[in-house]
Amino acid sequence: MSETKRVLSCIQPTGDMHFGNYFGAVKNWVKLQQTYTCYYGVVNYHAMTMPYNPKKLRNNTWELIFNLLSTGIDHERLFIQSLVPEHAELSWILNCFTSYGQLTRMTQFKDKSAQSGEQGGEGFISAGLLNYPVLQAADILIYRPSFVPVGKDQEQHLELTRNIAQRFNNQVGKEYFILPEPLFTEVPKVMSPADPTRKMSKSAGDKHYINLFAEEKRIRKQVRSAVTDTGDTPEGEMSAGVRNLFELLKAGEAMDAYQSLQSDYEAGALKYVDLKDAVADTLVGISEQVRARRAELDANKKEVKQQIKASTAAIRKEAQQTIAEVKDLAGLMNVRF
Repeated sequence: MSETKRVLSCIQPTGDMHFGNYFGAVKNWVKLQQTYTCYYGVVNYHAMTMPYNPKKLRNNTWELIFNLLSTGIDHERLFIQSLVPEHAELSWILNCFTSYGQLTRMTQFKDKSAQSGEQGGEGFISAGLLNYPVLQAADILIYRPSFVPVGKDQEQHLELTRNIAQRFNNQVGKEYFILPEPLFTEVPKVMSPADPTRKMSKSAGDKHYINLFAEEKRIRKQVRSAVTDTGDTPEGEMSAGVRNLFELLKAGEAMDAYQSLQSDYEAGALKYVDLKDAVADTLVGISEQVRARRAELDANKKEVKQQIKASTAAIRKEAQQTIAEVKDLAGLMNVRF
């Protein structure tokens, strides 16, 4: 019997989990763990590349862990990046196999360096912001996965990871690292309820995302106030706002409501209030389930944290084995575990 193929995916601890995060990534993670050997990391080193609050970072890390568990992620598949120091060690080694020019051409570096200058004062741009794609490559390669779930906006980073891995393999004379393949799955592009032309995001402000763990009243209020028509939609085309509401229905697997309301739209009889009510019902139903699970976890916080520390320690053994082999191949002195 062949070994189950590995999947690696990570998420930054940036605060509340919203429905864009859930439908765009986490819901798919829950499904993938039924088919593959999955490793899911909360990558708190990455949250340091922009100006940040240390206490908030620590709190956000545990908050995200509890939220991921609430959605159905198995605890034994989760790890916290900073508890696996081999990530940082491999990152340094891989830096020496990475072109400076490649890093400066990364789209996210160009975008975020502009933001960093504004937020950090005096045009401060950390070296970590330039180098974090190498750390991201280390996050992936250290577990030697076959697949990495990615969206189209992340293809550049995975291609860099593959380039670094191939350069290492060529230089040490061994096909050591697996070149991970992108795992494209059909995921919805959930947009902001306040501005359906931009992705749902916390950074844009409270009106631009719907918290997965929000109270029912809050969710219904946000859906009711969601933009439907922006006034610039060509005749005969569905507006971005209405399309986003339908996308939320589809993502929430409320297919009966989706098909019924789609028929109303095609017949020119769609009432926005009916569409919004259906979306609100769907989101509230999902939220109630994860909030109930979260309440159970919160009642046993100490035990849950111990479980995650234990799962991280178990997953770390894979990282230790990889770093030992990499150091041997790279001609470095080594400590055997």
